[in-house]
Amino acid sequence: MAESNFVDYVKIYCRSGKGGRGSMHMHRAKYVPNGGPDGGDGGRGGHVYLRGNRNYWTLLHLRYDRHVFAGHGGNGSKCRSTGKDGEDKYIEVPCGTVVYNADTGEYVCDVTEHGQEVMLLKGGRGGLGNWNFRTATNQAPRYAQPGEPMREMMVILELKLLADVGLVGFPNAGKSTLLSAVSSARPKIANYPFTTLEPSLGIVSYRDNQSFVMADIPGIIEGASEGRGLGLRFLRHIERNSLLLFMVPGDTDDIKKEYEILLHEVATFNPELLDKQRVLAITKSDLLDDELIDMLSEQLPQDVPHVFISAVTGKGIAQLKDLLWKELNSESNKLQAITDQTNIVHRNKDVNQLRNELRAMGEDEDFDFVDDDEIEDLDDFEYEEEWDDEQ
Repeated sequence: MAESNFVDYVKIYCRSGKGGRGSMHMHRAKYVPNGGPDGGDGGRGGHVYLRGNRNYWTLLHLRYDRHVFAGHGGNGSKCRSTGKDGEDKYIEVPCGTVVYNADTGEYVCDVTEHGQEVMLLKGGRGGLGNWNFRTATNQAPRYAQPGEPMREMMVILELKLLADVGLVGFPNAGKSTLLSAVSSARPKIANYPFTTLEPSLGIVSYRDNQSFVMADIPGIIEGASEGRGLGLRFLRHIERNSLLLFMVPGDTDDIKKEYEILLHEVATFNPELLDKQRVLAITKSDLLDDELIDMLSEQLPQDVPHVFISAVTGKGIAQLKDLLWKELNSESNKLQAITDQTNIVHRNKDVNQLRNELRAMGEDEDFDFVDDDEIEDLDDFEYEEEWDDEQ
């Protein structure tokens, strides 16, 4: 796992810029003995943004760049000169990234589209110069406002893959074999459990130059929703799928029972996944004869469409594509997709669970940093204690 380049979980420290202080300068010019105040405003601090980028598919680039600092605003100066605004920082993330507060587990934001920009931290507002405080009774104010302080947050970035069809099954159910058979993806395939250690995406070609995206995740086992195996870590990748393809080998003693176990683990992880369209595929059907297939069909659950397939021989693959395409384009699935886009509910994370996840991902280290430019000598200035919102 440590050698994998697929990083879907990272912890970073973000800090916006502080606002520049206002100037309390008095105008001085030849033959102008009482020039009055002309102190300019301070510039605003830089913002921290998240920006979706379809050219990224993991969070690997953020694993080695864990401190994101926006620029500070410049101080105001004479002649009503406004300070320079701080430089904004953009964090490029793959589409499907969800952000949580690392300290509280609270959901912060979600980035799902290419080019979508979300302000993560707002920069501090610049302080007003003394020119803004001149009045008829106070024509020479000798005070100005300091800039608003910076904002900081430790955040968790969690990637949830965007795909049309998500594969759900026990280890060695044939998920990776199916993905390699219907797409150009080449996941690792071997005859032992948990061969797949990271999710894989493949584009499945269909008729008339149409296609859909299929996602393969590591196999889940009974108890995966409670932390057993690798399933808990990767179950979140199927939360964004429009359709779930459950895969059970044909040589299983009780196909219906295994399907119910998988469904229970998915529902325990997130009950909202039960609202998604489901298809059941019985794999390795080349080991079954027609009489046995007819007998097994009577024992399968009737509330979900099923198909017998063999990725090795190609049996039932065309029928599976037709079934998946039909379910993806059904009216009920389209309505569900619209609902998911407009009303996606992200649950806050439990703090204890979050700590366990950070420990499992190796992201629980502390961040130590020193910012020397935070130390400033402001003894020569007199500031208002409170902000005047009307200004």
